[in-house]
Amino acid sequence: MRIIHSLRVRGLADTPLVAAAAGMPEVEVEGLLSDLQTVGDVRYRDGRMSGWMLTPDGRRRGEELLAAELDAGGVRDGIDASYRAFLAVNQRFLKLCTDWQMRVPADDPGGEPVLNDHTDADHDAAVINRLAAIDEVVQEISAGLAALLDRFDGYGRRFGEALARVRAGDHKWFTRPMIESYHTVWFELHEDLLATLGIQRAGETVAV
Repeated sequence: MRIIHSLRVRGLADTPLVAAAAGMPEVEVEGLLSDLQTVGDVRYRDGRMSGWMLTPDGRRRGEELLAAELDAGGVRDGIDASYRAFLAVNQRFLKLCTDWQMRVPADDPGGEPVLNDHTDADHDAAVINRLAAIDEVVQEISAGLAALLDRFDGYGRRFGEALARVRAGDHKWFTRPMIESYHTVWFELHEDLLATLGIQRAGETVAV
């Protein structure tokens, strides 16, 4: 289940990344991916963005395994409560990402937002402070999830590492894709919660 779930959360990943996400030796993962490809649960995509991904059958199989895990552990209600707490800050975080990427010109407060070139130190500092406040909330959520299911362990550490890099001035660790940026980890936790609870993203309701 760990391999199928790691691909569900990440969408597309090469073998080393699948192994790292699943916490398994790469050589073992290579064999398991081959087996999963044979039964039609995964496929390898070539091209500029290459890697392993789930097939529709693999996605359905993963959802069945996740549902069985929740029922066996009796933790569905706890995971759902954590998901609701996550949703309560999700829109704040998405707005924060927009404010990191765009800003109102300091010399024209009433003007249209422009691409943030990170020359306005006060703007960036204010956004990072807001990120730190959200991180306090998501750290608590992450800890609660890890106490319910071991496979959620690690999110809190990954969020903390990304925030530390942003605070140190490495701007790409806020929203850049394809690295362990704060936004990447946030997206993966969101997808992890949706997959675990069997919720389709298109049908998700926004918490208010």
